[in-house]
This record gives sequence, C-alpha cells and structure tokens, in this order.
Amino acid sequence: MRSRTDIVAGANAERARSHNRQVVLGRIRSAGRIGRAEIARGSGLSIQAVSNIIADLRAEELIVESGRRAAGRGQPPVQYALRPAGGFALGVEIRPDAVFAVVLDLCGATMGAERARLPATDRATITRSVVDLCDRVLTVSETPRDRVLGAGVVMPGPFGPTGLAGSGSELLTWDDIAPADWFSAALGLPVVVENDANAAAMAERIAGVAQGLDSYAFLYFGSGLGLGSVQEGRLVAGAHGNAGEIGHIPVPAGGKMVPLESRVSRLSVQRALQAAGITVTDGEDITRAYAAGTPALMAWLDAAVEPLSAAVAIVENLFDPQTVILGGAMPNAILDHLMGSVRLTTRSVSERAGRAHPRLMRGASGRMTATLGAAALVLNQAFTPQIAV
Repeated sequence: MRSRTDIVAGANAERARSHNRQVVLGRIRSAGRIGRAEIARGSGLSIQAVSNIIADLRAEELIVESGRRAAGRGQPPVQYALRPAGGFALGVEIRPDAVFAVVLDLCGATMGAERARLPATDRATITRSVVDLCDRVLTVSETPRDRVLGAGVVMPGPFGPTGLAGSGSELLTWDDIAPADWFSAALGLPVVVENDANAAAMAERIAGVAQGLDSYAFLYFGSGLGLGSVQEGRLVAGAHGNAGEIGHIPVPAGGKMVPLESRVSRLSVQRALQAAGITVTDGEDITRAYAAGTPALMAWLDAAVEPLSAAVAIVENLFDPQTVILGGAMPNAILDHLMGSVRLTTRSVSERAGRAHPRLMRGASGRMTATLGAAALVLNQAFTPQIAV
C-alpha cells in the first residue's frame, strides 16, 4: 500500500513551474534570508524567472521582504524570507491507544498540540477522532483555516499485507483502501500518509538537528524500532512505503542472532522492567528507573549495545549518511546513555577525517517527533521538488 497522492509523471510547463517554485521556496527556507541573485546562482534559474516566482510568492503572502544586504557598490539587494503565518501544516499521529495532532507554521514553529485517547481502532472511530482532534487544534491555536496547506498522517508500519504482519506494531484496518485519499476526503485537505520513522526523520529536517542536511538516517524508537532514511532531501520509501523496517533485521546479541527490535525498542525495555516486577506506563517511569540505577534497566542497556552498534554500522554502510540520528518515544537519558555506549566501527564508510557532523546524534524533537514529522512532511513537499521536469 503506497499512501501518497503525488505521482511522478512526464514534464510539462505546469510541472516545471511547480518545480521551480519549490526550488525557490527551498532556497529561501535554507538560507533564512536571501536575495534574487543568490537564488538564481544557486538554482540555475534566470534572474527573470526568479523575479517572477518571487512576485507570485509575495502576492500569496508566503514570503516577505527582510531588509537589504550590503554588497559593495550600488543599491544593496533586497533580501527575502519566509512569512511564518503564510501557511500552516497539520500533523496527525495515530497510535494504538491515542491520537496526537499539531499545527506548524511555515517556518516549522509549533502553534498548537492536542492529544485524545483512542477508545477503539476500527476505521470509523479513528476517522472521527482524527477529524475532531484536527478541528480542536486549529481552533485552540487560532490557525486561519484557509492558510492550511495540507495534513500529514502518520501510523506505524508496515503497510499492507506483508511477511511482517502480526508484529504487534501495525494498525490492520487500512489494508483495503488508500489512507491518503480516505483522510483527504474526511479533512477536506491534501493528505500525505507515512510511517512513524519516516515522519520522525522529516521532523528533524524541518526543525531539528538535521536542518541543513540532505542525506541522513533516523533510528526511531517507537513500539518497535524503525529507520527513516533521507537521501538528497527526499525520503527513501520503497515500492510500497515499507523501506526502513530495520527492527526485523537479525543482529548479533549474546552469541545468537535475534530481531533487532527484540533487544532495542521501547517495547523491549518495558518487557525487561516488567519481568523484574516494575510497572511501566510511560516514559517517565523509564526515566525514574534510570535515575535510580534500576538493575533490570541497566542490564537492558548493557545488552542493547551490541545489537545497536551492529545496526548503526549497517545503516552507515548501506546509506552513507551525513549522520545517524537516534530519537523517538524514548527518554533522552536513555538515548544519551545508548549513544555513549555504541561502538562505532572503523570498518565503515562513515569513518573518515574532516567530518562536518558527528557520526551519531540525538534527535531534538523528543517524544512527539513523529507527530511533528507528520506536519513536516507537508512543509517538505512545499520546499522540495517532488517531480521530474
């Protein structure tokens, strides 16, 4: 099941205009403030083409003039910047027990966030909860609805019937329809649907540690462990949207091969603590156990080092990322401990002198990263060319 509404097709004038508009918006977003000549030099577009696009974007109130920059003799060139209130993106995350929604402005700032318990996981209940929660977050944040660009909806993978069905992390009521079309009709907005790891990866690109990076990987701690891979600013999705199900890859642990997420995931740490008689209901329980030096948790952390180190090496050698990011629904204290314990092999394409970024980084978006990433997917579509021209 591929849940995107955008389709790559042959070039025509309309697609070329859309492509060039995304290029210009992307240049403005990346630079913060930039002039027309700089955009033209960096994009390969003519000054006239850039000027026309700038005029359109200003008329639509997506960008504003942002002063002038001294540039030697002559009139200093006008600088342009995104207008934060020029557009907004909705983000929705569907978990087995709850629905989360956020609104981001055009610059990626969070305008509002809401949560609702999910009493059941049938399609009607989920749809009603999503629509009601989106209405609430838009109302509470006083977001002008005519400026909402679209919505991103995130749910756990894998999508569709696969050999991984029954892993316990997926929602099984969407296999017979296209969720993007379904939620688009319910919300009255363009919708993109992704898995939680991919959305989390995009959150870091819009408003996290991956800002300014084009190729990176995100190891996402959800119920299981997922991988979001971004190459040249675009998500690596696979034929059916299931690329990155790294949690099911066999890795070494204690002298045997086991599925990665059976040793490195939120569910695995919860099971380790529960086996020691410790009830875990949320991340705060894990944080308290870590602060107390709980033996069962410390043993889990020690056992996680070998399989996580193997996973990082696999990701580095497969994707050659600028960095590998750890994040998701796991307390920062646990992520920091894991990062300090991971053994980064020298037998990796990422082992090189003069690196601009560390090989391993902690994500900045926290436990709401997939929800924020859902909205970031919408913003990324506005800023990143998605089609061949």
